[in-house]
Amino acid sequence: MYVILVYDIKERRVQRMLKLCRQYLNWIQNSVFEGEISPVKLKELISRAETIIRPDEDSIILFKSREEKWLEKEVIGYEKNELNTFI
Repeated sequence: MYVILVYDIKERRVQRMLKLCRQYLNWIQNSVFEGEISPVKLKELISRAETIIRPDEDSIILFKSREEKWLEKEVIGYEKNELNTFI
């Protein structure tokens, strides 16, 4: 499964979330990550993320696709973390 994960959380929890997401996905920009992940690993990531966020203050948005080829990525301006693979 190919996933793009975006989070919007309070500053005091950002570093913990950043560290967690880097264990599973590729960092793209600020609070945006993307990459291939198994359903089991995605479930694990979500479970661990839920211990960090506060649902009344924070949010996580997941964009999922069965295959990377169904997504198209266009970067305008500086790409903060260039990857060898593109969506």
